Amino acid sequence: MDNEDLSETTERSPLLRDQDERLQQEDDEVDAGDSDEVPLPDEPTTKELIAVMAGIWLGVFFAALDTSIVATLTAPISNEFNSLSLLSWLATGYLISNAACQPLSGKLTDIFGRASGLIFSNVFFGVGCLICGLAQSEWVIIAGRVIAGMGGGGLTAISTFVTSDLVPLRRRGVWQGFGNIVFGLGMGLGGAFGGAVHDWIGWRWAFLMQVPFSIISGILVHIFVKVPIKSSSKSALRRIDFLGAFLLVTCLVLLLLGLNSGGNIFPWTHPFILVILPCAFLAFALFIYVESYLTPEPIIPVQLVLARTVLSACLTNWLSTMSIFLALYYIPLYLQILGNSALSAGLRLIPSAAAMSAGSLCSGLTMRATGRYYILSVASLSLLVFGSATYVTFDLDTPGWTTFVYPIPSGFGYGAMLTITLVAMLSAVEHKDQAVITSASYAFRSTGSTIGITIAGAVFQNILTMDLRRKFSDEDAIKRIRNSLDAINHLPEGWRKQDVLESYMLAVRGAFVAGLGLAVLAMMTSLLMREHVLHKNLARK
Repeated sequence: MDNEDLSETTERSPLLRDQDERLQQEDDEVDAGDSDEVPLPDEPTTKELIAVMAGIWLGVFFAALDTSIVATLTAPISNEFNSLSLLSWLATGYLISNAACQPLSGKLTDIFGRASGLIFSNVFFGVGCLICGLAQSEWVIIAGRVIAGMGGGGLTAISTFVTSDLVPLRRRGVWQGFGNIVFGLGMGLGGAFGGAVHDWIGWRWAFLMQVPFSIISGILVHIFVKVPIKSSSKSALRRIDFLGAFLLVTCLVLLLLGLNSGGNIFPWTHPFILVILPCAFLAFALFIYVESYLTPEPIIPVQLVLARTVLSACLTNWLSTMSIFLALYYIPLYLQILGNSALSAGLRLIPSAAAMSAGSLCSGLTMRATGRYYILSVASLSLLVFGSATYVTFDLDTPGWTTFVYPIPSGFGYGAMLTITLVAMLSAVEHKDQAVITSASYAFRSTGSTIGITIAGAVFQNILTMDLRRKFSDEDAIKRIRNSLDAINHLPEGWRKQDVLESYMLAVRGAFVAGLGLAVLAMMTSLLMREHVLHKNLARK
């Protein structure tokens, strides 16, 4: 053995060093072949990113537009089919299928690819709109709304995944702000678009005119969206968590169906509600067990969701959405109690929608400049709490300008919160887990909207009933007042309209107090988030 070998060999040197190194190299090669790491795409230039997102956002715009389009089309559709009860599901069918499909899209597009998921979603959305436009019965048009909702939910969620795939965390919030502007614009124009098309050539064309844009979006996605997917020795079908997907969809559908039906279609004590809600919680418990112990590739990894920053962001989304949707429904109700028309009440929500888009974009720009989000989160939730507190001050003599101005702080804070919590969640997990964690946040957000409206409805009806019974004894008249604002104009003899209006106002204020409480809880959960590094490149280095 020469001097060089002696110098490198000690009593602690392995006798079979070369063999160990060779075996370690082989192990590394095997591990690399089965690694969970998804290949990082090449970071696109701004022009390339605009081309990719333009095609995707075209589909997102019409998916958002379709969520609110029935607001002005329910009456003419109901008149044509002579069915008011079934067609109450026009909006609900779309929203439930939308919410049920969003959480699945993360893991499924991890397996099959983002482009495939977007094309699939565009096809479903276009087919659903086509069915609605050609429907000859109420059941067919409801089926069309459900199919369109499946596609619309996929378009909204997967667009977020693609942005996360292609944009570094430091700039992620800015592009999320752009996406929220597109979505908000679609939501804001939906009702006006539907009403204008109906007045021009009939309500069917409001659905049929969306079909060509779905085709164009699908073609653009096929051309421009090139996000690599993880290769695996397993077949795609073997990687799908069918049981977890079934349980998650079952849980969300039963929960949203029960919450939307309770107090609207059936009383809360009806056997349908008493069976369907416990079944939803049972399906949720089974889903948690399956995802935690039985499946190798869960739809939503429970351990990741329980991470401090991720759970905090999800709960903040959940509670904030409850609060903001409560306000979005009960501010128009308050205005109609004062005698405003439905159109006038709806127009006063436009400043809030604009503030949401502005809040999302401004928070993104701030995070890009500072690389920080915790203090920004506290500020945005403070605005949400402040705005929610201003609603409690509404009364029968409040000046009209306040209903334009007061929703702006909470709208700005909510829009900022959506972007901040998304970036916080993404920064807290590895790049490969971004889509499934984003899917989890959509599940919290979609259930939050329905739960918020349900809480407000329960508070409103209970306070209204108790106060009316304290003042009056005619149960039939009280029931009419609870179910229709128009009953204010047809009061029994001896009833003062001012007394009824004050009961309504007390009930509305109770709903707003509930919204304030939810906003405070949202702020408290947001404080649990940790500050993570917002890297300037996709490799997070």
